[in-house]
Amino acid sequence: MTKILREVPPLSNKDCFYIVERHKSEFMYPLHSHEEFELNFIENGKGVRRVVGDSIEEIGDYELTLVAGSGLAHAWEQGNCTAPDVREITIQFSSHLLDDATLARNQFSTIRKMMEKASMGLNFSMPAIMKVYSLLDTLASADGRFDQYLAFLKILYELSLDTGARTLASSAFAQTETDAESRRVRKVKEYVAQHYAEEIRLDDMAALVGMAPSAFSRFFKQRTTRNFIDYVIDIRLGNAARMLVDTTTGIAEICYACGFNNLSNFNRTFKSRRGYTPRDFRALFTKNRVFV
Repeated sequence: MTKILREVPPLSNKDCFYIVERHKSEFMYPLHSHEEFELNFIENGKGVRRVVGDSIEEIGDYELTLVAGSGLAHAWEQGNCTAPDVREITIQFSSHLLDDATLARNQFSTIRKMMEKASMGLNFSMPAIMKVYSLLDTLASADGRFDQYLAFLKILYELSLDTGARTLASSAFAQTETDAESRRVRKVKEYVAQHYAEEIRLDDMAALVGMAPSAFSRFFKQRTTRNFIDYVIDIRLGNAARMLVDTTTGIAEICYACGFNNLSNFNRTFKSRRGYTPRDFRALFTKNRVFV
């Protein structure tokens, strides 16, 4: 399997976080991963291409994304950005910045949930970005280290309240599930994870958890915010994306190995949900990978 460039941030075990502010006109750093969490802010970067796991999107003028320290590959690339001066603030911090005992307390519950979701990459809404903008704006230049730490905690807390934040990589690609789910939802997701290559019928899943099909359909959407069929498609696409990135298996073979029974439908569905055809998606990752 090809390896992603493994970055080692300059954090010692005595540091709370590492912060750097840059002004740039080019994005040259390749696809990479690291164990530390990373909060990345970009201003005036319209057209920059963000890659987080199997999510590839073009950003707007403002961008703020948190990537968890789970080895999730990510990069911000030039894309269609032509701005001569793009501002980027990158903050990297250890998963041990807040220990489990602290995160278990009620006051930190929203931060804990946010950090869990960041295992798939978490992109914040514009209202949330504007709420923390002044703190980000002064954080890099602040004099007192303790004041910097308090300001950073404030940033994390405010972002954890963002109801418009959305995860980026699919759970199948990131190989994680983060929700505190009911027993029935977990049972269904475990089944789908093991049998996504096979035919999966809503009626059978309803029977698996002892519910009528219509009741199960409503229940699943209420608990996951997605309808069941869309969830199955996302799991299949996530596994297909992982195979495209990690193997040289042919696209047709990947199509059938991931539960799609029609190559044209697979290509069309992949492009509509990922923005690229399977072939272009693989080429993009191949171009940006670095052997280490």
